[in-house]
Amino acid sequence: MKAAFALILLIASAWAELPAFARGASGNLPSVEMFGKEYVRLSDWARANDFEVHWLKRDEGLQLTNRSARLAFALDSHDLRVAEINGAEVFLVYPVVLRSGLAYISALDLKTAIKPVLQPPHNWSGAKVKTIVIDPGHGGNDPGKEEGSHQEKKYTLLLAQELSDQLKRAGFNVSLTRMTDTRVELPERPDIARRRGADLFISLHWNSVETGRNEVKGVETYCLTPAGAPSTNARGELFGAGTKPGNLNNDQNMFLAYSVHKALLKNLDVEDHGVHRGRLSVLRTAEMPAILIEGGFMSNPAEAKRIYDPVYRKQMARAIVEGVQAYKATVEQPR
Repeated sequence: MKAAFALILLIASAWAELPAFARGASGNLPSVEMFGKEYVRLSDWARANDFEVHWLKRDEGLQLTNRSARLAFALDSHDLRVAEINGAEVFLVYPVVLRSGLAYISALDLKTAIKPVLQPPHNWSGAKVKTIVIDPGHGGNDPGKEEGSHQEKKYTLLLAQELSDQLKRAGFNVSLTRMTDTRVELPERPDIARRRGADLFISLHWNSVETGRNEVKGVETYCLTPAGAPSTNARGELFGAGTKPGNLNNDQNMFLAYSVHKALLKNLDVEDHGVHRGRLSVLRTAEMPAILIEGGFMSNPAEAKRIYDPVYRKQMARAIVEGVQAYKATVEQPR
């Protein structure tokens, strides 16, 4: 089974008994404190939200389904935080705990990962998604990832230019943080978006690994980590877990990341590396909904060929546009 709502925590047999349930911060659902965090029994949440619970195999796989959504739990997953929501992986900030045959999910993940996807946010009445700033990663004396003569900065700019053209044809106002091979400092990038009145900020990157170069491939999409939580991938996380300016858009950040990631999976033959949360420099201070896309692994020979192919980059840009349009159509609905 594909890794999904990876909801198990291996607990030592000597672990203390859970305290009694008490009314907690998750609406009217009872909650329990574990590891200093608030958790909710998954079956309680499922019933409150009209989901049916199905064990695929006891203690190994669990599904929650209703008329419009499917949540899958791979209890034997290699990464215990991975969740699958309607076919796309989303990384939780805390693993779900399985105890005495019952699954518990953190209240913070219900609020910041699950709810924004299943109950998307809406803009204030009349607010439109019109202006988008695209950020081609790296540039100038910062080449980014390097594979032979190929440098990440070149292919982020090429994808950004293709994406800009397609977004403009779709009716958006679009600009780039850099138009040529020049260096733009990280704090300046979201500030450019702010000065241009951007409604969305999209940063483009390509990935790389040192080990498993022939095996590791796929796309991953980032939005900002909610305050007080660990990042699901801490690369570039130089600051603490406090509130950042970008946290004002937590729900929009997650829904934008999910919408674009889902469109990438739908339209491209790519491996799903999930929606992640990270305190990446360009996301922390963005004052509008913001995401960072890692579009593939330059270190993987087969995937690198696709990255260097303008036809494939055009397909990827088309998928990103579809994700942006899906986001726009939803958030512009009346409250």
